Amino acid sequence: MTGSALLILAALVGSCIQFTGAVNDRKNDLSTEQAETYMPLLCSPTPDPLSPSPSVHTLRPGDISAVYALGTPISHSDEVVKRVAELLSMFNPEVITQHVDQTSQQPRNLLEEAEELFLSLSNQVTDWNLVLLFVPADSLCACSPHVAADVKAVVQEVKAALQLLEKRLYHTLVHVVVLSTNHLQDNCECMSDESISQRLHKATLLKTLQDSLGHVLENPKWHNKREDFTAVLQSTPVILEPISESEKIVSESNQLAIQLWTNLLQPSTEVMDTSIFTIPCPTQQRPFLRTQNNSPTETEGKVYSKSSTLIDPVMGTKIPCTNRSSSPTTPTSVHELRPGDIKVVAAVGDSLTAANGVGAKADNILLVITQYRGLSWSIGGDGNITTVTTLPNILREFNSDLTGFSEGEGDENSPTAFLNQAVAGAKSSDMVQQVRVIVDKMKNDPGIDFHNDWKVITMFIGANDLCDFCTDSVFFSPRNVISRIRQALDILHKEVPRAIVNLIELLNIVPLRDLHKDKSLGCPTWFASLVCPCILKPKDGSSELKKVNEFNEAYQLSMRELIDSGRYDTHNNFTVVLQPFLREMHLPKLEDGRPDRSYFSPDCFHPSQRAHTLMAKGLWNNMLEPVGNKTFRQDFSAAIDLKCPSETNPFFRTAVNSDYTYPGPPPTPAPIKNWGRDFSCVNIAPSNSVPTSAHRIRPADIKIVAAVGDSLTTGFGAKAKNLLQLTSEYTGVSWSIGGDKTLETVTTLPNILKKFNPEIKGFSKGVGKRQTAFNMAVSGAKIAGIPGQIRKLIDTMKNDTTVDFENDWKLVTLFIGGNDLCQYCNDRATLSLQNYSLHMKTSLDMFYREVPKIIVNIVEILEIEGLRKIRKDSLGCNVLQPLLCPCFLQTTEDSPELAEIKRFNRDLQYETENVAYGGGYDDREDFALVVQPFFRNTIIPMNAEGKSDTTYFSVDCFHFSERGHADMASALWNNMLEPVGRKQTYNNFTNGRNDIKCPTEEHPYIFTKVNSLPSPATTTTTTTTTTTSPTTHSTALPPHFECTNTVPVWLAAVLAVTGLLIGWAVTWLLFCCRDKRSKKKMTVVEMKGTGF
Repeated sequence: MTGSALLILAALVGSCIQFTGAVNDRKNDLSTEQAETYMPLLCSPTPDPLSPSPSVHTLRPGDISAVYALGTPISHSDEVVKRVAELLSMFNPEVITQHVDQTSQQPRNLLEEAEELFLSLSNQVTDWNLVLLFVPADSLCACSPHVAADVKAVVQEVKAALQLLEKRLYHTLVHVVVLSTNHLQDNCECMSDESISQRLHKATLLKTLQDSLGHVLENPKWHNKREDFTAVLQSTPVILEPISESEKIVSESNQLAIQLWTNLLQPSTEVMDTSIFTIPCPTQQRPFLRTQNNSPTETEGKVYSKSSTLIDPVMGTKIPCTNRSSSPTTPTSVHELRPGDIKVVAAVGDSLTAANGVGAKADNILLVITQYRGLSWSIGGDGNITTVTTLPNILREFNSDLTGFSEGEGDENSPTAFLNQAVAGAKSSDMVQQVRVIVDKMKNDPGIDFHNDWKVITMFIGANDLCDFCTDSVFFSPRNVISRIRQALDILHKEVPRAIVNLIELLNIVPLRDLHKDKSLGCPTWFASLVCPCILKPKDGSSELKKVNEFNEAYQLSMRELIDSGRYDTHNNFTVVLQPFLREMHLPKLEDGRPDRSYFSPDCFHPSQRAHTLMAKGLWNNMLEPVGNKTFRQDFSAAIDLKCPSETNPFFRTAVNSDYTYPGPPPTPAPIKNWGRDFSCVNIAPSNSVPTSAHRIRPADIKIVAAVGDSLTTGFGAKAKNLLQLTSEYTGVSWSIGGDKTLETVTTLPNILKKFNPEIKGFSKGVGKRQTAFNMAVSGAKIAGIPGQIRKLIDTMKNDTTVDFENDWKLVTLFIGGNDLCQYCNDRATLSLQNYSLHMKTSLDMFYREVPKIIVNIVEILEIEGLRKIRKDSLGCNVLQPLLCPCFLQTTEDSPELAEIKRFNRDLQYETENVAYGGGYDDREDFALVVQPFFRNTIIPMNAEGKSDTTYFSVDCFHFSERGHADMASALWNNMLEPVGRKQTYNNFTNGRNDIKCPTEEHPYIFTKVNSLPSPATTTTTTTTTTTSPTTHSTALPPHFECTNTVPVWLAAVLAVTGLLIGWAVTWLLFCCRDKRSKKKMTVVEMKGTGF
């Protein structure tokens, strides 16, 4: 112990000494940076106990000698198990892993695999083994009518295998893992049915399987009978469910392995940040592998608080209205419509209108799949108003002949669904189809006088769009979502006479997260996260959660703006009224302040009948409130009394009878005179001294810009107004290298960099070849020509007397591949993927070998398919465009040729990244390659009419115009300020003047692969009189010690030498012990690398 103390003291003292005359503090040293960035990915080794654990309930990760896997094809789990073994190797480097049934040619059941495992371990009785028994949910069909029987059969098979293992194995910990990936069985055709909510069915199947296995493993014999064997069900399924639209930082195997590893450990009390790649570690308080005894499973979804008990099983309402008569004659105006005049009700939407789980008992989550359409708040017609409160049941008190409502249970195709055509899982993109169905049904139903009966149609949509927005924020952008809603409303406006449409403003969905924060409520959070990942997975305070709120509010605002446009008040027999009662929804609370779960179905996501009752009342009251003065804040905890039509205004309120003046469309903006950008960054200073590391480069440190590429870099036709000007190269406005004027009028990468360093050199100016500077791009170039451009660039920079070639930091942008792609079908051999890769590597090798202090931007080739949608009635678009890219633009839709070229397009993108990040360019500290992927998923710009916006393109509808170059420049710049792995992979051409990102104080550097890794975790401790070691629940850097210059140098030297000698001795003893231990092992597998 004394020797160890001396060793530590020597290290600390030595680290604090600052010798006189030291050249640098080495803060930019590569080894230091790598230690800082990689340390958070590893767990610090914990002290080994003096002897192996005598009990399976006190096993530490270092006690495990071998990992075995049962129950799933190797193709699914082999890599996952290897990753888990690699994590265990942090505690025991000699751990081995093995798959049972590696050599068998025939599929074998779990019992046979368990028998094989017993035979392989029959002679091994001392070392501790970890057995991962996988139960693959993907082998079952979630929507099959036989799914219950299938689950039962699987559970029985698992039970039989566990009984065999328990009877014959010793020193074994078995973790049962319910595993789900994205691989659907071929025989599960029903999951491809668009009317099926795939995510909800999948979540329900997983919950069924998890609960069924939980019932088996609750038996005390699995965890109380023996001290050398136990079996435990992992607390949550291991699910591969990608939700991020950005690049993946880790592979699918790693994602699954991290989930599995987290479930292996005793549960931590700290909330992990799921927004970054984090490996949880054992702690001093919770050092063991999880078992039922040391970490009792939370009875999630089984034992609830009083919040789960319905206070009143009858959900009826008393109607206080005395005047329930209809109009003396059938009204001719929608603005003079009384409740009694309504003859037909209809509704479209998602599971909130289909009424999933409304009638489910609190302890049966499986009933969430059931659609209780008769209880639906806006369209249900079960019972009457004394037992069930819904909008139709309220209306039936005014007109008993009402029709159109749904009854009973079933999907939208069941006969009793009638005009409730909501589909569970539906999004805004489904509204047109649902609207067409209800229009056809109303036209063809003999009980409906389509042209004369007054109708109330309710549309409630957008929740699922919000639940998925993080997977594709462009597709689910507020602009696109409202466009789809507008299309559906336009159909109703055009085709349905005598109708009032309720458009329900999207609820504020974020408060639902509160249900899953309070563990006492027993909410199945993993289940709800699978149903609505983008809402429930972000961490509190994260940028992801901020974006959720922004999208939620933007959806609401877009709905208001659509209705306020007045486009649906063009005649007197139709209108759309926005009903905003859910805009600011307050979660109902119990007396003790906890959320009241009785307002929700067993999944803590879908509303229960109690909530549907309040929603029906809220909608009814909104319909009677004047436009411009409607209730938009709903507190479900408070009682809601039904309102009645007034004597002075007995009608459903519309904009007209509310004397509401539409604000109208926003004023037409002034004509755009240029495509410049506004600049608001404040952190623009350079580094204090010239950086030595490419991973510590601030924008102001860049002295030289350069570019290589093809016509998109030469500025071909960028400012052309006619075909005569098309061939001119407007190099001064080129997105990556142009330098005309200033950023306020011309947006280019150099003009942005000028804001940080006005003395930057290398940008091109004007038109033609006279002032190209370091713009070496050649119109028409292919990848084969890039090495020549780079050779010319290097020679030019070396010969330029204004350039300090050795010391100036350089930023070079490489963008190539468009011509290779467009001509691929004409010369597949020369333009093959292999040749592309070879030329790209040759080009990058030249930079790597010959150019000091350089960052290379490699811009991925754009997804060129979108150019097929660019249409304009002009000679350039109709004739030149197909000739410029024949392989893409002259192929027919759905042809094999088009499929081939699209695949080659994607292959070029992948190969670019593979070459850049393949590991051949990582050894130089002053060199960095960064792939900028903003073109990976190209979004064609659209104008207000929903057509392709040709102002982004030159007169040939192929090359970009100056406006397009401006957007490319800002997208490239923003990519440079986004970490690798989380860069935006699309450019939606918004052309806003304020879209320029700024470096932050926390990260003022241009992002590279190295500095994009997670920041080191920190541990905050409170200073007290008694010093204790802080407990860290995630890996972190060693603590930083404040050092002084008062320690004598001779003392540091003596202590360092003493510590070194002791260290040698201790190391020798450790290796001797390890060598003896290794001889006892049956098999030792050398871990040559890690997949993490």
